Amino acid sequence: MKLLSAAIFLYSIAILSSWTVLGSSDFNVLDYGAIGNGKTDDSKAFLKAWNDVCGATEESPTLHVPDGKTYLLNPLKFQGPCKSKQVIFYLGGTLMAPTKDEWISDGKGQWIQFFDIEGLNLQGGGRFDGQGSLWWKDCDHKHCKRPTALFFHNCNGLQMKGMKHINSAKNHISINMCHDVIFSHLHISAPEDSPNTDGIDISESTNIFIEDSFMATGDDCIAINNGSSNININGITCGPGHGISIGSLGKDGEYNVVENVHVSNCLLRSTQNGIRIKTWEGGYGYAKNITFEKITMKNAKNPIIIDQYYSSYAYSRKMKGMDIKVSDVTYREVNGTSANEDAITFNCSQARCSNIILDNVNIKMTNPGEKAKAVCQNADGKVLSAVPPVSCLSKSH
Repeated sequence: MKLLSAAIFLYSIAILSSWTVLGSSDFNVLDYGAIGNGKTDDSKAFLKAWNDVCGATEESPTLHVPDGKTYLLNPLKFQGPCKSKQVIFYLGGTLMAPTKDEWISDGKGQWIQFFDIEGLNLQGGGRFDGQGSLWWKDCDHKHCKRPTALFFHNCNGLQMKGMKHINSAKNHISINMCHDVIFSHLHISAPEDSPNTDGIDISESTNIFIEDSFMATGDDCIAINNGSSNININGITCGPGHGISIGSLGKDGEYNVVENVHVSNCLLRSTQNGIRIKTWEGGYGYAKNITFEKITMKNAKNPIIIDQYYSSYAYSRKMKGMDIKVSDVTYREVNGTSANEDAITFNCSQARCSNIILDNVNIKMTNPGEKAKAVCQNADGKVLSAVPPVSCLSKSH
């Protein structure tokens, strides 16, 4: 695991050192008819500019969105592949989604999509505004289909730095089937009571590095889902929200896997959960080789939790050993305060969580007059040092 983390870290430093300010060929959306008054639909102008950017043969062509303006964009897709090895999307102004009442009813599940683009580099101090308030108000979050704001599919070598993202109707950023990705210095926010407004969702992706970012949402700050591996998260401030989660895995009886995850140097404040692994009954697969270290939590409701009964599948598999297997999970230098007395929870299935290691873990109650405790079932591993004590795991001497 240490070798993996070092490799990802060195890879990230190499990529971050290559941030480009603007490409040699600049395509300004204003030259393609964009107005930027926040009222006129600028979608066609953006797509025209994108077609020229994507078709350019010069090195690092740039789609340039000037600052000082607000660009109203209806749902649109930036489609690759492009001719240049690196394409820059420079956002200086604000991109604004239509409100729910103005949304085009054509079944789109995303607001802005990027598909099949190698070397996509999003940069600048601009902002994405999902205008999600009417969606949150008018929809039952369990049954209402709402759009994800930014969706990246098959965008290898993706980089995104220094942008703000507010008030998505659903997930702020989702990546799917992307490899060698770096997100850095992002600011993502939505009200605490906004449903399902995850910060960053990852699925079927590898070699993902997320660093030095702030996330305050109504759901997971970061969610690591099926098919993801070699995920490195460092320097995240999270809260409010539901914390940093692996899963949920195994929904609807599916086979799901996640492995090689390293979360470090993070601060979680007043989150519903801290660092969490969540799986469904009836699913099968595994989550393994996971390390949480140098994590500080302040007033988290469930600071450390593995929940293998997150939800049930109605036609649950009854085959023995066909659960999600959780193994090789290390908590090192994890400290802070808990809003609930159950500061550490290992609620594992009959397949058992194995090789759970607690090393220098210290979580106390937010209220000094109360005492934190640990609860667990079906868990194996060892404790090097932990407060509160975790009696179900063996002590190392």
